[in-house]
Amino acid sequence: MAQRKYGLDREIAAKMAAKYDVGREQQAREWIEAVIQEKFPLPGFQESLKDGIVLCKLINILIPGFVKIKTSKMPFVQMENIAKFLEGCEKLGCPKHDLFQTIDLYENKNPGQVVDSIFSLSRHAAKSGCEIPILGPKLADKHEIEFSDEVLNAGKNIVNTFQYGYTGGASQAGMGTGRREIGGVDPGKVTA
Repeated sequence: MAQRKYGLDREIAAKMAAKYDVGREQQAREWIEAVIQEKFPLPGFQESLKDGIVLCKLINILIPGFVKIKTSKMPFVQMENIAKFLEGCEKLGCPKHDLFQTIDLYENKNPGQVVDSIFSLSRHAAKSGCEIPILGPKLADKHEIEFSDEVLNAGKNIVNTFQYGYTGGASQAGMGTGRREIGGVDPGKVTA
């Protein structure tokens, strides 16, 4: 039985549900099935991943022999499987902020983050050398440019026209002083 949510929890849950993309979930599901070369055991995405077994199979393909898969109905064993999967994701280069937390999947708290994590894993695993398809945009490669001292020094002699206050013909015509006249008297012209 699902726990009823009230107040702020209900508002947060509604916002997460509104931004959840079923199409992205389907892409993530198809990607996992293609990589592990088997279908999900249950019809639901979260239900199939909840015990961590499918995720452990996935990480063992990306990092051979990384985790010993434990099959159990015990919640702590299932959460341990999920935690090992997340550890493998980090080893492949996924930033921690891209990953879901164990409770996000186990208690279905943030299904969107679970899907986003699968997308991130696909990109980082491919970048680390795994021969797999990529979900979403490919990660950019770092491109560093080194300039010689001669080129850097030549750049110091270029004068930018904005550097010396050129404003392209702007003027202050029509601008007020910012003072308000009080009772018909200009405060800048008060005499005693």
